[in-house]
Amino acid sequence: MIYVTGDTHGDISRFKESGMKKLRSGDTLIICGDFGFFWNGSKKEQSIIKKLASKNFTIAFVDGCHENFDILEKFPVTVWNGGKARVIAGNIVHLMRGQVYTIEGKKIFAFGGGHSQDYDFRHDSEWWEREQPSHDEIREGLHNLEINDNTVDYIITHEPPASLKDCLNVDVLQRLEVHAFFEDIIKTCTYKKWYFGKCHIDKHIPIKFYAVFNNVTPLK
Repeated sequence: MIYVTGDTHGDISRFKESGMKKLRSGDTLIICGDFGFFWNGSKKEQSIIKKLASKNFTIAFVDGCHENFDILEKFPVTVWNGGKARVIAGNIVHLMRGQVYTIEGKKIFAFGGGHSQDYDFRHDSEWWEREQPSHDEIREGLHNLEINDNTVDYIITHEPPASLKDCLNVDVLQRLEVHAFFEDIIKTCTYKKWYFGKCHIDKHIPIKFYAVFNNVTPLK
C-alpha cells in the first residue's frame, strides 16, 4: 500500500503517532516536502536516520523549503521505480523534481521545492537557493509528463498550486515559475489526486486537491 503524509520537519515523534501504525512491511510512505532529517549532519541526526532506515517500509520524500541541500546532494543519483532519485540507507528515498515513478502499478509525478516563508530570518545562514525549482527542472518535468501522455495517477508536491490559496486561507507571497507550471499541469494533465504539504493543514479542496500534514492517507 502507498500512503501520503505532510511535512515531518525532522521530528521523529511523527513516526510514533497512531496513523503510522497502519504501515506494514513493503508499504511506501510518501512525505510531501520538508522531510527535515537531513539538516545539520550531527551525530544525533545520524542516529535518527539509522532508526528510520530500520523501518520495514519505504520512506520517500520530495524536498521542501527546509532541507539542507548541501547534505542531500552528496548522495548519488540513481534510477528508482522509473525516475531519477537519491536512494539513502536503502529504504529512504529522495524523490527528485519532475520525475515520474511507478509504485505498485501507480504512476506518481513528484515535484518538490518552493519558497521559505521565513526567508528573512534564515537567508544568512540556514537557507539554500536550491529550494526554489529551476527552469531546467521544470523543463524536465514537462518532458517526463509528455512522454507519459500527460497522464499520471497522482501528483505529489510541496507547494500548492497558487490558484488554491483562497481555498486554503493562506497567503502565497511570492509567485515562482513553478506556480505557473502547476497551473499548466491543472489544465493539460490527467490525474486522480494532487497532494501537497506546505500549508500544514489536512484539508480536501474539491475535487482533486489535498493539503496534508498529520494525516497518513492511503492512495486509492
